[in-house]
Amino acid sequence: MSWETVRLEWNDDETVATLFVDRPDALNALDVATLEAMGEAIEAAAGDDARALVLTGAGDDAFIAGADIGYMRDLSTEEAQAWGELGHDVADALEAFPAPTIAAVNGYAFGGGCEMALACDLRVAGESAVIGNTEVDLGIIPGWGATQRLPRLVGDETARRMIFLGERLDADSAAEAGLVGEVVPDEDLEDVVAELAERIAAQPAFAVQSAKRALNRRYESTQPAGLEYEKGAFAGLFGTPDQREGMTAFLEDRDPEFE
Repeated sequence: MSWETVRLEWNDDETVATLFVDRPDALNALDVATLEAMGEAIEAAAGDDARALVLTGAGDDAFIAGADIGYMRDLSTEEAQAWGELGHDVADALEAFPAPTIAAVNGYAFGGGCEMALACDLRVAGESAVIGNTEVDLGIIPGWGATQRLPRLVGDETARRMIFLGERLDADSAAEAGLVGEVVPDEDLEDVVAELAERIAAQPAFAVQSAKRALNRRYESTQPAGLEYEKGAFAGLFGTPDQREGMTAFLEDRDPEFE
């Protein structure tokens, strides 16, 4: 299969799949077509029995800089609900992927980009990476899982500060917070992640997959309810003055003037 804004590549022995979000001119921001293509690529990698899946961004500047704000700005509540559902579907597919997933965070990972990284099992960052849930700057909240997944990695206090203030963390700060597991020189990121993925792929597949399912089960009693709440809260902010002003200010490259 082929897509315009997504690439799925395999290592030589076809055990590790790498999913590239390939919109470098847009800093790999996620639009509807790209999200749909990501979902199809994830399904294809699972169907071809990938023993590890790497998610990264094309180019040198961004992992995934966020969601397409030009598209989001004028969404109605109902449209925002559908948009949130689509993002959740992709993040959930990463989290539920049968084999371990690794986010190779190169450059900016804001908003929805951060949320896609959070949905992966492991995160490795290049030294120039900058990560954050910056949705509050747009008059909204995270809508693709961060309110539930971020606190489990960094703790409640740090998650609240990041989400309330839209704080951006450099790679070293993200590692100190527990948001990423390893920071490496930018030029080594691809090789380090490839080696990590191949080490995982060389492990007994059934055991690793069983371990992933067992690890994920510890959240199942509360996470679905939290994610459902997040979807509604996210969509309900569309059409508010702050959402309109936040996204308009972003697109006009100026500071927002919130009510």
